[in-house]
Amino acid sequence: MKEVSLSGSIRQNVGKKDATALRNAGLVPCVLYGGAKQIHFSVNHIAMEKLVYTASVNIINIEVDGKAHTAIIQEIQHHPVTDRIRHVDFIELIDNKKVKIEIPVVLEGRSLGVLNGGKLSQVYRKLKVFAAPSQLPEQIKIDISDLRIGGSIRVRDLIEKTGLDFLNAPSAVVCSVKMSRGAVLSAEEEAAAEAAEAGEAASAEPAAEAESAE
Repeated sequence: MKEVSLSGSIRQNVGKKDATALRNAGLVPCVLYGGAKQIHFSVNHIAMEKLVYTASVNIINIEVDGKAHTAIIQEIQHHPVTDRIRHVDFIELIDNKKVKIEIPVVLEGRSLGVLNGGKLSQVYRKLKVFAAPSQLPEQIKIDISDLRIGGSIRVRDLIEKTGLDFLNAPSAVVCSVKMSRGAVLSAEEEAAAEAAEAGEAASAEPAAEAESAE
């Protein structure tokens, strides 16, 4: 996993008023969790944007008040209207201590189903894993070259390939190729597409019943 550096300044005061003053000064209030104690600090907004708006997860070497900490971003709060970064939570990385983090999902290759006219659907852009720092990948890469119409890749399919402990439901569909007009299907693909549609309809029925019961 790629490592980047970040410099922060200790917050002398903690509270809404102080946080607002920091944001008005072009800074982002931050908190570092996971160590012996929580560390409240602030970071230049432009420097933070470079870390946040990336397709990969980075290990961040943070220097605060002359002390170095190794961490990853755990949660980001944005302004509901402007989408400007308002607050960032970091979690400190300690050797062999597992952490919970969302890893971006990247699809690679050209799906056979898409080449035959199907429509690719990516349900999850990120997946949550529980792993030690040395096990954390920048991205979860999925080869979809063999994915046909009616086919899908689920979380359980990734467990053996990656060796990661996923916190998402094993049956959750990460991506799939659905039927579309003009698609050219083999008999095998047609059967798979029908089975997939039947499965989706079955899973939707309990939800509909629950809504009517309310």
